[in-house]
Amino acid sequence: MNETELKNLLAALHQGGNWSKVDPLSMIAHIGSTDPELRDELIYRGFVNMIIHQDQLSSTTLEELLTICLDDLLMKGIGEKNTDSVFTRAFTTLLMTLIVYRDNEDNFLPASKVTTTKEHVIRYINEEQDLRGYVLQKGWAHSVAHVADLVDELAKNPKVDTEDHRNLLLPLWNKVLTGDTVYLHDEDERILIPTMEMLDRGLDSHILENWISELPDYLKKQQLPPEKYWVLQENAKKFLKSFHLELSRTSKFPSLQKSIENTLDTI
Repeated sequence: MNETELKNLLAALHQGGNWSKVDPLSMIAHIGSTDPELRDELIYRGFVNMIIHQDQLSSTTLEELLTICLDDLLMKGIGEKNTDSVFTRAFTTLLMTLIVYRDNEDNFLPASKVTTTKEHVIRYINEEQDLRGYVLQKGWAHSVAHVADLVDELAKNPKVDTEDHRNLLLPLWNKVLTGDTVYLHDEDERILIPTMEMLDRGLDSHILENWISELPDYLKKQQLPPEKYWVLQENAKKFLKSFHLELSRTSKFPSLQKSIENTLDTI
């Protein structure tokens, strides 16, 4: 099925049709389309309907889709910047988020599959280089925000050991430290969702305090052109300020708040 045919079918289904008429493989084949309406409004929201709202896909089908994501899509074009491959990777993480959410509800994925997913996600976060948010004419890429949603669902999954939370979270935090792009589209707030989830589930706050306290020295050591250094610094400060605001909603982590205040005074 080509993009035009799929777009027409999905548009009709979103008006109240029978979702059993569409093969999810035809949707996943175009998950990285550069047509923002097809990719975001029709395919992704179609998967939301099928997996979350209507629960139409069997556990076997969901596991098969997850395997395709891991084997064929998540790392497609990894390392590229400013190319269209980012749409495939970023929207693959959203589909994976829906599948892990479903597993959190229904417990159908083998523990080994969840472990494999966690390992692939850590590798993906470390290697993703295209950090754009909204791309003119092509819509949302938003790779950092999308994978943050996936990390949040993995944090909630009982098959992911809480000792592994830091291994998922710190690579995501390190994505803040870029001088290539100014984050403008709430990436900081999306990263903080799994952060707070993990803290509430027992993540040692000292791990994050250490990252924060080491930030001034890290910034001083960066040998970047001035324009990139100021972008890096601005991203770090914006993230810390957002984190401080989030922590102000609870009284559980005063030492984390103090660590942020000390670091902001320094940088």
